[in-house]
Amino acid sequence: MSQPAAHSNIVGGSTAKRVINCPGSVVLVQKMPPQGSSKYADEGTLLHDTIADVLHHLKEPEDYLGRTYNDQVLTQELIDEKLRVALSLLDEVDPNQEMVYEVETRVGFGDILPGVFGSTDLIGRIGSRAIVLDWKFGDGVAVDADENPQLMFYAAAAMRTPEAMWAFEGATEIECIIIQPPVMRRWVTTPERIAKFEQQLVAAVKTALKPNAPLATGDHCRWCSAKPICPQMNGAIERETQRVVSLLTPEELGACLKRAEDLETYINDLRALAFTVLENNGTVPGYKLVAKRATRQWRDDKKAVEWLKTQGVLSPFKEPEVLSPAAAEKALKKSKVALPDDLVVAVSSGSTLVPESDPRPAALQIGKQLVAALDKLK
Repeated sequence: MSQPAAHSNIVGGSTAKRVINCPGSVVLVQKMPPQGSSKYADEGTLLHDTIADVLHHLKEPEDYLGRTYNDQVLTQELIDEKLRVALSLLDEVDPNQEMVYEVETRVGFGDILPGVFGSTDLIGRIGSRAIVLDWKFGDGVAVDADENPQLMFYAAAAMRTPEAMWAFEGATEIECIIIQPPVMRRWVTTPERIAKFEQQLVAAVKTALKPNAPLATGDHCRWCSAKPICPQMNGAIERETQRVVSLLTPEELGACLKRAEDLETYINDLRALAFTVLENNGTVPGYKLVAKRATRQWRDDKKAVEWLKTQGVLSPFKEPEVLSPAAAEKALKKSKVALPDDLVVAVSSGSTLVPESDPRPAALQIGKQLVAALDKLK
């Protein structure tokens, strides 16, 4: 399995927005130690690598069942909830199977920005339309395609890369697509808009390489690893702290803390009330309930034990505690045997309150509706 795609330490697709808005962040980020990975990032890499191989080799996702990246394992659950959904959304982009595409293409800006490069998830061409597509497998933050700097970075770099420019030659439109299961977001733009973005990027990188490049705070700071050493951000915090300290007496500060505790209780109660309203099929504009991530369980522990014994995973002479489905998959990996679907069921532990922008679908309160219907029949 490949390592995460290499990207420039100056600017890449995921950092283009930050560098354009805060050129001084480039030097600060380079001073920070390497960022450690996480299980969510490793799972994303596993899914990116697998879908690239599926498309490149024209295979089925199940051909890679049990594949690993660090401690993450490709399970049937991930295939069903992520890869299958992503591939079906790709079919909506290319319903007639006429797109010519390439996956995992390294693209760069050549002489205009030496050392600036990245890796596209997918570039393609249908008729007069070039396509730049990025997979997002995380559940937390919904990613929009409109004016997306990452996709525009890839489009601009691809147009200057000999191995990728075939997708853009003579194109009158460029479609930027984010597929973030279970949703897809699309934005159609023009080569002229991408050229303007490139001009912005070139100017920002040139500014970033100058001494004392300007810093600026904003929503682009969210994923910046240099926040702990950023004087702009630390200065704002320090100034606000000093202002509050100068305005408040110790007695007033104590009273403010008490009000803060009361406010925290009020906020928690408010969230609980919104949860109750939505759980009972009411509406709260801007919010919804979604199912918590499902965990896989055995449908029948006894049947699971019997089947695992036939595969040599459990001893046939005693009845040990049943392995979890994930642990069983790991044990079966050497023999390349998949767990039967009828042995396992995915069960969510309940619902949670999220903003409407969350990409996960709203949970249906079927249980509440059923209880209400039965009450009417009594």
